[in-house]
Formats: sequence, C-alpha cells, structure tokens
Amino acid sequence: MDVLTRERAKPALPFAGVYQLIDFPLSNLTHSGISEVWLSLQFQGTSIEDPVANGRPWDLDRSRGGLRLLMPQQGTGSEDEEGFANGNADELYRVRDQIRAADPELVIVLSADHVYRFDYIDAVRTHRDSGAECTIVTTEVDLDEAGAHATVESDASGAVTGFAYKPEQPTTGTIATEVFVYDARVLVTVLEELHREHAGQTEAGDSGLGDFGETLVPRFVDRGRSVVHAMPGYWRDLGQPHHYLAAHQDVLTDDQGIFGDPEWPILTRQPQRVPGRVLDGARVVDSLVSPGARVHGEVRRSVVGPGVVVEQGAIVNDSVVFADTVIRQGARVDWAIVDERCELREHAVVGRPDARATSDPDEVTIVGRDSVVDDELAPGARLEPGTTTG
Repeated sequence: MDVLTRERAKPALPFAGVYQLIDFPLSNLTHSGISEVWLSLQFQGTSIEDPVANGRPWDLDRSRGGLRLLMPQQGTGSEDEEGFANGNADELYRVRDQIRAADPELVIVLSADHVYRFDYIDAVRTHRDSGAECTIVTTEVDLDEAGAHATVESDASGAVTGFAYKPEQPTTGTIATEVFVYDARVLVTVLEELHREHAGQTEAGDSGLGDFGETLVPRFVDRGRSVVHAMPGYWRDLGQPHHYLAAHQDVLTDDQGIFGDPEWPILTRQPQRVPGRVLDGARVVDSLVSPGARVHGEVRRSVVGPGVVVEQGAIVNDSVVFADTVIRQGARVDWAIVDERCELREHAVVGRPDARATSDPDEVTIVGRDSVVDDELAPGARLEPGTTTG
C-alpha cells in the first residue's frame, strides 16, 4: 500500500471511516465462536497493538484463551526461527512448536487485509465432513483479476484438482480467499517436511517455505486430501491502492451485507468523538461522514474520516480521507487517498477527476500522513509521510 504502510501495518489501515481492516477477521472469529486467536505481528507490528486493545472489543481479553500476540523472536531457536518471517507459510513454520504444544484439532489461518463477513464454522463443517487435511475457502472474481491471487480448481465432490499461485494466464476465476482450515498435526508434519527439503537452499534465517501458495498449499494438494468451501457474499482484497479505493466505492451506498446484520456486527475500537456535522451550504452526495467530521464544502462519493474538516469551497470527489485531515477553502481532491493529520492548503489540487483509479494503481494519488500540500499533485503521485510541498 505504498506510503500508507510506511509507518503502519496493513491491517491497521482504516476502512469506511470507523473501522480498521483487522476488525473484520477478529469480528468474524468472535461471531463464529472461536476464542483461541493468535495474531502474528511482523512489519510495523506495534501499529496494531492500539487498534486490537488486547482483544477487548471482541471479548478476547480473557485469562484462558483469548487473543495472543505473536512477536518476532530472537535468541529462541535456529536462524530459521528468528526475526521476521518471509511469508505466511514461513511464519507457520516458526510457530509450529507452539501449535504442537497447544495440540488443537484444527488450525484456521487467515489474512487480515480483506473485507468480508463469514462464519468460519461453516468451513470447519466442510473440513470435518470430507475428512480433509486442508480446506481452501474460495470466492469468484473476474478472470482478469484472478492472476493476482491463487486460483483453485475442484471436481464435483469438492476435492481440489488444481492450484496455481498468481498464474500469468489464469484459467479460472475461482480463487483462494486466504482463509484455510488445516488438520493441526498434519500441518506441523508438512511444515517440517518442507523445511527439511529446503534446508541449505536458502539464505540463513529463511526456512524456504515463503507464502502459502509457494510450497505449503501445493504440498497439501499433492497429498490428495484438500477440498474447497465457497464463501458466499461479498469479499474484497484491499492489498493494493486501487482495490482499496474500489472497495470504498462499493460500500458508499450499499453495505454489501457486511455492516448491516445486528446479529453479526463489525466490532472495533474507536476513540469517542462528537457527532459529525454537515453545515449550511455543504453538499454531501453518496458519501460516508465519520464522527467528529465537519463538512462545509462539497463531498461526493467519498469517505470522510473521523475529525476531518472540509472547509467551505473545498471539493472532495471519489476519495478516502483519513482522520483529522483538513481540506482548506478552494482545495480539490479527486480519486485520492489522503492519510491522517494532513493539511491541503487553499487551492491545492490532489489527483484529477478523470483518473482511472479503481482499475489502475498508478492513477491513485496518495498523500502520506502528517503531510502538507499547497500546490498540485498529479494522478498517481505518492507523497511520503511528513512531506511539505511547494
């Protein structure tokens, strides 16, 4: 996510003004009745600690079980078990002894940069009923998007017959949602087996397992006991700026079945703010306005974060503005993501109305946090955190 993740982990990014991406998997886990949750903190891991608040918003702050933070370790094992992981399969290898000691029946592995609502127990039932070693939760995307993911093929019984990690020429739009259910003991065995096979082939500190699609899931598929479970409803990967912007466009006028279920609320930790204000002369169309925001100007098809100020005569179109940013009089923002605590001074111009920002990541304009803009940023410009232009 470029300059947005220079100083924060991707799961700490806000979504729809009042949530963070980490809220979605944690809320799904809680509502699924899963209370043994391990959260792996890697790059900029401390930026996640405040949003997760020891698990309190999800009732995971408990003496037994609950939320456990997995930190990178030093001085605890071999070089291949210390420091930062080189992918999520590598991370699983590093915590295999902890999995073995906990001795669960199943391990559910998920990523934290996707937006969806899903009962993981549905996938667990499929896993148990089929006697699987690995269950891959899938969704459908357009074929031209599938190459950015892992594609999955299966037969009429649900058994996985083909798996390709980020193929150049995908043959199916069925992809892995990065939600997996593993038989815990088989998972540990396969992780150690793969590590033995890759020993000596990688640099010190690298187990060679990489991401799930490189070695781990292909090995489970080769073992012949992997199945699929189709996720119903909305699912979005927000791992790139244009996808992040497009997902916000998706939820401006329709919650896509994500937010509106009182039995399955998205839980979050948010500081208390005064109500948002839309003042006389303002124009707000198809937008989300967060608590503490004050809108005097024009906002169209955009998300205005907590505490954001849009002054009279300012225009925000097709954009996402993070908390406590100020858009001064006469400034204009189009097809952009503006991080928190920024100031766009009078008559600043960020982006362009005709940018193809939801289909081309190079046309999303991004302003890093704590920046000041007092001139023009072209479509696709990236402003590093703490920068002052002009």
